[in-house]
Amino acid sequence: MLWAREKEVVAGVNGPARENGVFLKGHKCPETMTASTSMEEVVDNSEVVLMVIPTQFVASTLAEAGQWFRPDHILCSCSKGIENSTLETCDEILHRVLPEHLVPRTAFLSGPSFAAEVAAGKPTVVTVASRTEGVAARVQSLMSTPTFRCYTSSDVTGVEMGGALKNVLAIACGISDGLGYGANARAALITRGLSEITKVAVARGANPLTFLGLSGMGDLVLTCTGDLSR
Repeated sequence: MLWAREKEVVAGVNGPARENGVFLKGHKCPETMTASTSMEEVVDNSEVVLMVIPTQFVASTLAEAGQWFRPDHILCSCSKGIENSTLETCDEILHRVLPEHLVPRTAFLSGPSFAAEVAAGKPTVVTVASRTEGVAARVQSLMSTPTFRCYTSSDVTGVEMGGALKNVLAIACGISDGLGYGANARAALITRGLSEITKVAVARGANPLTFLGLSGMGDLVLTCTGDLSR
């Protein structure tokens, strides 16, 4: 089930076209998917809730949704970013707004994954991080397909910081490309940028080895070189 504020998204997914024409035009949704504007209905009928909303709206949305979470729910954040006003990652926001018993039931998905390519069935590999091993394994099991492979990690801070900070470097690479500085400059930005991202994240408690993986180098390369990116 898909929850959306936009009535046109719900109508498109449930209608004969079976398409989210607002955010993912040209890709047909599975026949098994339904959409609703009722957050209570969607949360109540789920085992795992995937949170795929802009980071700036995570706190307000979960403040509304939290009343319907059960103790056995798993909440998997697929959002990447740092909240402007608090400088919190999604993990830190969830710690602040969720009931305490749900915090160990959280997971965080990140890695090189343009939505259009995932929807088209192109090979994609991501990381699912959680401080609770069984939660990460459950999300991995549910989400893995022949074309979408999930690895697990216990380094939530590293995975979260990699997914957020790589956007700064992506914008820098776009500026460099726009100025005509070429491939050498882009490679330098990616390489030295990875070093800076790692230092910032390690200062916040991350494992430096995380940044050699999918949610570090992998996501950075994709976002800094892909035409679908920033």
